[in-house]
Amino acid sequence: MKASELKTKFENGSCDDLLLDLYGDKDILDMERDRYIYALTSFIQRFGDLEVSVFTAAGRTEVSGNHTDHQHGRVLAASVNLDSIGVAAKADDVIEVMSDAFPIETLSVSDLEKDPAQEGTSEALIKGVYQGFVNDGYHIGGMKAFVTSNVLAGAGLSSSASFEVLIGCILNGFYNGNDVPLPEIAKIAQYAENEYFGKPCGLMDQCACACGGLVTIDFQDPKQPVIEPIPVDFAKYGHSLCIVDTKGSHADLTDEYAAIPGEMKAVARAMGHEVLRDVKEAEFYAALPRLRETCGDRAVLRAIHFFNENRRVPVIVDALKADDFEAFLAGINASGNS
Repeated sequence: MKASELKTKFENGSCDDLLLDLYGDKDILDMERDRYIYALTSFIQRFGDLEVSVFTAAGRTEVSGNHTDHQHGRVLAASVNLDSIGVAAKADDVIEVMSDAFPIETLSVSDLEKDPAQEGTSEALIKGVYQGFVNDGYHIGGMKAFVTSNVLAGAGLSSSASFEVLIGCILNGFYNGNDVPLPEIAKIAQYAENEYFGKPCGLMDQCACACGGLVTIDFQDPKQPVIEPIPVDFAKYGHSLCIVDTKGSHADLTDEYAAIPGEMKAVARAMGHEVLRDVKEAEFYAALPRLRETCGDRAVLRAIHFFNENRRVPVIVDALKADDFEAFLAGINASGNS
């Protein structure tokens, strides 16, 4: 459908049911409708009135299991109704992605080589997702896309993962018949962030953004994470998950972030393993005096956090399944304190 025709559908309310299904809140319907009209208008202004499709990828929040995914642990995560929207059209060799938040250079499908000078940029994420599709034997092609996002950048809602997954969903829809499973798109997005962007994140961010809803994920085998949706109506308990914009940012804290998995892995290696999931907790505590000497107190405390969180997640999930909301709240408070 032409961008102008789709814009008219949003303007006359024809897409309202879809928006309600997607965002689940009638109070933000007007705002979301305006976002899509804005995105379509911006696409037309930049690229012309082309045949387009519209894509979206959510942001996410951690409920429990903070900093366990990179150690092959368990997490409980929830997508949020803050998302990245992409209005996109097929192109030939060109990858022309326009964002209303920051400039992005035009790229080429035929030049996906990693460029160290692009580390930490949107260009790196785009090229990394493209290369990930190639590595896994999927099809790629050019695109012209306008992207807008209300996922708060640098706020712990995985704005980068949302962007990566969005690019992956466009490639999936345009060139792979939507046959690439969402967990595979998540793994490709993680590859882009690890190898091209330069951030050693685990797979939780991308999985939560790609799969949506409230999900518990076990990363014991990160190549085949076990993903289980947890259907919960928080309104039943008089609660909502609310995002508060504190105006803080960890966008410049990549080195500090990298120190967390680095120190956890140092403890694991001192115990003869690569990740803490493979370390027996009793043996870890028995080795504490030695580990404090070889790895330092902060690394040991972070390892303790991992073991506590990895045990806590299934307890919290079981509490939700058992309709024990007070136990759930106690668990996530303990998780936050940890």
